[in-house]
Amino acid sequence: MATRDAEATKARIFEAATVEFAAYGIAGARVDRIAQNAQANKQLIYAYFGDKRKLFYKVLDQTLVQVAEMVSTDITDLDRWVDEHIDYHAKHPELLRLLMWESLEVSLEDTCRSEARAERYGVKKQKIADAQEQGLARKDVPPAYLLTLLMSMINYSMMMPQVRGLIFGADFDAEALRTFTKDAVKRIAAAEPVEAAAH
Repeated sequence: MATRDAEATKARIFEAATVEFAAYGIAGARVDRIAQNAQANKQLIYAYFGDKRKLFYKVLDQTLVQVAEMVSTDITDLDRWVDEHIDYHAKHPELLRLLMWESLEVSLEDTCRSEARAERYGVKKQKIADAQEQGLARKDVPPAYLLTLLMSMINYSMMMPQVRGLIFGADFDAEALRTFTKDAVKRIAAAEPVEAAAH
């Protein structure tokens, strides 16, 4: 029973900490508020996770593990790859917010470099390399560069909605952008030329 209670408490702390860090970053987050929202003792947070920065790292790491379980890494089906990434970020905006806070508040030397996180990006690059070997993705762009380009095309608009709003104004159409993004991704990543999508 004690073990189950401890795990349930940790889960509530993780959920509350994810919301807190996504909203306020590391500096702005308050352990008191996390404890209150998690219905947990503040001292338990320190006992389970260490200081606030360590808790942020663990929240970010766990969030990246969750996206790894829910989003395909199969680059051979580019439409599915784009759809699943867009849908995930739409439902879980906290991941991109956590990544932005990490970029703003954590030096490159102190970036969270957990084994699971490094492995995730390694898997993505290997999937691209495999697709290239199978003739399903263009071979003239190294996997790391191709992955960076594809992630940027999907993530930028979702990470910077204020910029997107200034560009589109009232004319923004999320589904149209999704369609154009799929078309652009295919043009950049596919092994063969892709005909323009009909609109």
